[in-house]
Amino acid sequence: MIARIWRGTVRESDKDTYYTYLQETGLKEYVSISGNRGVHTLRSVKDGRCEFLILTFWDSWDAIKAFAGPEYEKAVYYPEDKRFLLEMRPFVDHYELLDGAA
Repeated sequence: MIARIWRGTVRESDKDTYYTYLQETGLKEYVSISGNRGVHTLRSVKDGRCEFLILTFWDSWDAIKAFAGPEYEKAVYYPEDKRFLLEMRPFVDHYELLDGAA
């Protein structure tokens, strides 16, 4: 299994609005892709900013490519992201999941 990690930072005042936007866009799309094994959304608020970390799990590189396209290492953005995000990080991180505990 492969973990894909995306990070984005918004103003603290936008944290709830942006989370709702994420639910309507990326989070909804992730779970619609065959081979997606789960999505976890984390956020951390400090110093007037809110960082979101989205951790998704995938069966294979092909499943990730079905979501992100052939340049799967690039971040996927949606039309209103520019309105909220303080920066547009060009890439995401991928890790092989070796084991896990419940």
